[in-house]
Amino acid sequence: MEKNKEIPCGLTTDGHCLDQQYWDARWENNQIAWDIGYASPAIKQYMSQYENKDAAILIPGCGNAYEAAYLLENNFTNITLIDIAPEAVRRLEDKFAGNQFVKVLCEDFFQHKGKYDVLIEQTFFCAIPVLKRKEYAETAASLLHTHGKIVGLLFDKTFTQPGPPFGGNTVEYQLIFSPFFAIKKMEKCDNSIKSREGAEVFINMIKLGE
Repeated sequence: MEKNKEIPCGLTTDGHCLDQQYWDARWENNQIAWDIGYASPAIKQYMSQYENKDAAILIPGCGNAYEAAYLLENNFTNITLIDIAPEAVRRLEDKFAGNQFVKVLCEDFFQHKGKYDVLIEQTFFCAIPVLKRKEYAETAASLLHTHGKIVGLLFDKTFTQPGPPFGGNTVEYQLIFSPFFAIKKMEKCDNSIKSREGAEVFINMIKLGE
């Protein structure tokens, strides 16, 4: 298959519509192979040295939100979780029930409104169609305060099977993000989980001044 073959916006490479129904069915059937069962080591390492515990943090396409649980354990107080799948959101609401520091929303990231200091990227970018990637960058920029950050992980590989996930490389990513962000770091991740070793880049991108 051609790398990241262009496909109609909102469709997978094998013709499935990547809508709320698609993702909810994946959760209902526990077809969530992207779920590693714990917070990403690279994201934990970065956030462990992030000093502002009151920073407004957004995690889109958050799934089971292990990163949010880690942030709570480390005294962060303003976390917003977004997922489009109602079943995922039901699980999150149970998981974080009564926690005043976490807001859980069943929304489409591209329709979300708000302002944040940090957007954590963990297997969300790779789940959206390639043709929506520029819109992702533009939406992320609109949701961040000036000098707000995207931090997290992107795949640095080509997938041979139909997506999602959709792969890519740093050259593509730089073209997508550079109109909106100063790319402070986009380098091979040195502490990926074993199954993704050599196939991820860690990103730290700062929204350009307005």
